[in-house]
Amino acid sequence: MTDKLKQYIALFGGLLSAVLLFLQSLGFTFTWFTDSTIDAFINALFAAVPFILIVYGVYKNSYIVTKQAKEQEELLKQKGLK
Repeated sequence: MTDKLKQYIALFGGLLSAVLLFLQSLGFTFTWFTDSTIDAFINALFAAVPFILIVYGVYKNSYIVTKQAKEQEELLKQKGLK
């Protein structure tokens, strides 16, 4: 799954680079939209996406967040599984 995510992020970076080249060919230039800002954004995504997935996994596997999870924890305790 991590490899696929990296591929999608790299694909998105390629798309941003293509948009940048297209805009430059039309004569539009933006000081905030350059190759270096695209690279910085892609690097931030490479760091943020796995972090978000880990936080989501911890949230989903936590027994203190939702009412249903608390009920499930009680049931596991009653059965001696926790």
